[in-house]
Amino acid sequence: MKKLAVISIVACAVLIMGSCGNKSDKVPFDNGDSAEVANADPTVYGICGEGTAMNTLQIISDMGDTLTLDISAAQEAGKVFGGMQVGDRMAVIPTSDKQSAVMVINQATLMGNWVMPNPIDGSDEVGISIKEGGVAESIDQSSIVYKTWRLSRGKLEIVLMREGGSEEDEIYLYDIVKLGADSLVYKDADETFEYSRQKPKEEYGKEVQLEDSEDEFFM
Repeated sequence: MKKLAVISIVACAVLIMGSCGNKSDKVPFDNGDSAEVANADPTVYGICGEGTAMNTLQIISDMGDTLTLDISAAQEAGKVFGGMQVGDRMAVIPTSDKQSAVMVINQATLMGNWVMPNPIDGSDEVGISIKEGGVAESIDQSSIVYKTWRLSRGKLEIVLMREGGSEEDEIYLYDIVKLGADSLVYKDADETFEYSRQKPKEEYGKEVQLEDSEDEFFM
């Protein structure tokens, strides 16, 4: 019995020493998904607040907190896209200390119908419609069917399918080069797409007639 007791004590001591010597330096609160956390999109999504000024963006995030960010560096780097308007939905990549913005994208400006001359013959306009809820649609294109869009790490991700091809979804990531009230330019390593905002089609053949009235006054 004494021999068995001694063996047990020695075994316990070995286990304790082994566990101390093999202790791993885990990241605090690491639940096994540290790689996923490291690759998480740092973008903050929210609404442009009333505290926004020329060089400052106030964003009320979807998480409920309010950030006031210096955007001077982003402006100098040409990374403020679409302007800033109180009430507009924004996507912002902040610095790690959340004091400044690396990139600012106005999602409200990004919405709409964007067209370019048909690259085949230029006879008409083709393009993409970027809608609420991540919906994307083709404009006068039969060969390409746009399906969805989203912003990821400051890039524009577009999912499409090509008619007559493999009929599988294709995912493309684009860098936004320019975004304004009437222009959108984005590119990848192979192509650059330059769009203009589609203007409403005018109604032709309709004459506006004014009813005769003694009260009418013309300038």
